[in-house]
Amino acid sequence: MNLRELESFNAFMTHGSVTKAAQAMNISQPMVSRLLNSFEKSVGFSLFNRKRNQLVPTNEAHQFHVTVLRSLNSLHEIETQARAIANDQLGSIRIAAQPIYVDTYLLDVVAKFKLAHPNVSISITDTGLEGMLEMVTTRQCDLGIGITLDLQDPNMVVTPLAQSRAVCLMPVGHRLAGFETIDIDLLRGERFVELSIGSPLRTKIDYIFQIAGWPRKIAVEARTIRTISRLVERNVGIAVIDPFAALLVDETKVVARTLTPVIDWDVALFTASRELSAVEKSFLGFLRAELPHLRESGCVV
Repeated sequence: MNLRELESFNAFMTHGSVTKAAQAMNISQPMVSRLLNSFEKSVGFSLFNRKRNQLVPTNEAHQFHVTVLRSLNSLHEIETQARAIANDQLGSIRIAAQPIYVDTYLLDVVAKFKLAHPNVSISITDTGLEGMLEMVTTRQCDLGIGITLDLQDPNMVVTPLAQSRAVCLMPVGHRLAGFETIDIDLLRGERFVELSIGSPLRTKIDYIFQIAGWPRKIAVEARTIRTISRLVERNVGIAVIDPFAALLVDETKVVARTLTPVIDWDVALFTASRELSAVEKSFLGFLRAELPHLRESGCVV
């Protein structure tokens, strides 16, 4: 019993004659007859009654055809899925990312990726850096997106995508809004809205101000950059923050200015130590394709 025999039996049962089955399969009538005879021998029971050189299906043939048809449909589904996977059109991707990238970078990437790969399912979890790293190492997600640290983990692969530099976010009417670049010493006496203690970005910013040798007046601490951006809009204070924050604010209310000294880091893709699947490689391509737009907006350099 082979696939061609199954297909000939299905064609005969569907079209009702050897002639029509041969036409449907685009083969000769004698070939269909040979395939049907071979198939009947392999199943071990009579599929046809032969009357006046014609084949008439038995009751067993009609019963068996239901099973054959189901099997052929399953085989065709397997072939379809195999082709889809080979063409990066089927699969799933589980992404864990820091909230700022879920709210900005990933939105356009996912939208464009789904247009090209409509049958690939995507799930996104927004989490802090530690949570993202844990999800990657424990295989709870396939791809992680966040900022880099001095990570030394043989089971983790870090693929830098671009470099970001902190900006100073401030209300448009602020005394320093007219500057293109702001030295941090000009920020003495300002009220700051900051990420919560323990945030990797907060740690980098604290270190720079420690070197500068003067304490900041922290008005509010918050867990997410979105919250900080909204507070700056409301004139609660200024923020030294990820440049992606500028994508979350009302440009008529808030401006972003570059800082000296530079506070920089890499935005990276984090994966477990394994080869990426075809759809994951394709998604990485879309991540990279979005970078020129992010450079234009000043989010990466």
